[in-house]
Amino acid sequence: MSEKLISRSPDLQRLRDEGYEVEVRSGYLLLRSIPYVNSRCEIGFGTLATDLTLNSDQTQRPGDHQVWFCGEYPCNRDGSNIAAIRNTTGTHTLCEGLEVHHRFSCKPPGGYPDYYAKMTRYVEIISNPARAINPSVNACTYKPVAASEEDSIFVYTDSASSRVGIAGLAKKLAMDKVAIIGLGGTGSYVLDLAAKTHVREIHLFDGDEFLQHNAFRAPGAASFESLDKKPSKVSYFAGIYSQMRRGIVPHEGYLDDTTVDQLVGFNFVFLCVDKPAVRKLVSDFLHDQKIPFVDVGMELELIEEQQCLVGTCRVTLSTPDKFDHFLRHVSTKQNDANDLYRSNIQVADLNALNASLAVIKWKKYCGFYQDCYKEYQSAYAINAHQLTRDEIAAV
Repeated sequence: MSEKLISRSPDLQRLRDEGYEVEVRSGYLLLRSIPYVNSRCEIGFGTLATDLTLNSDQTQRPGDHQVWFCGEYPCNRDGSNIAAIRNTTGTHTLCEGLEVHHRFSCKPPGGYPDYYAKMTRYVEIISNPARAINPSVNACTYKPVAASEEDSIFVYTDSASSRVGIAGLAKKLAMDKVAIIGLGGTGSYVLDLAAKTHVREIHLFDGDEFLQHNAFRAPGAASFESLDKKPSKVSYFAGIYSQMRRGIVPHEGYLDDTTVDQLVGFNFVFLCVDKPAVRKLVSDFLHDQKIPFVDVGMELELIEEQQCLVGTCRVTLSTPDKFDHFLRHVSTKQNDANDLYRSNIQVADLNALNASLAVIKWKKYCGFYQDCYKEYQSAYAINAHQLTRDEIAAV
């Protein structure tokens, strides 16, 4: 559990001080050993759970009035269900090792001021029938709970997932090692999105400096002082995202024939480069190593007479099971006259869109999103506002 979170939150600390078995896991607050009566008029012990609304790893006013319960449905002394708190029943996994069976609702006027008030109210409703049968049972057990920090890659708790009940689903993205090759406009937005997932390590590969023009097609707002230092891209972005999470690993320098073997052992790669020769080098290596990856590309050109841009954003997935399509859609020839990406026209909103499409494709590959067509190639045409899919996997 997070000792820091409990010690900084007076409502959680009060629960612990009064003897409740308090645990914090993956953004959820758990109270264990809650006595209740089942339908057979027997006393059992269950667990109450609620998502935590947090800021700076300190609890805020609860975002809702509902809780989950692990155990049989709590009953009155005579074995009839406590109907006043009924909401839904069904087995649901909130996060790893936390399976709940019921959702309860008890909304006081004005809501609950803190988690102490919220949880003790539910304990009172659920436990009173059990205490009527046996006055010695009590949720305040003063049982010692091992104080070990949660093994998390985040500096602070991922309450965004827990508050909407998808903490368990988010762990589908917990790959050991993911690489982002190229931290230009699209690659930097890929990092911004991937950094908010449970990937254990995100390795950054780029040999360029972070300069003024980069600031206008990257997430956030670079300070004048940062630009004046001319940091490498990998060190600049590692410094920013290490404030949020652990496991950001910068690699200074470009990948070439002598360094591409650094990619051995990766679970997934985002290939975000604008040089066909580098794309060929890396994609050939990833194919040989049977490492899945997504390659992105943006092909934009200026229509002089209309003074507007036209083009596409492309996302191509390659996996050990399917990679024969790659060269049909991706340019790896240095002198390809049709390689419009070398003109290097890029705009932040299209970089962000290209990155979003790539990350969504990765999340589909991981099973986070439903994927009905399992396309390996997609492209967004700006002027037609059309997203196409191609290279559909055989069902």
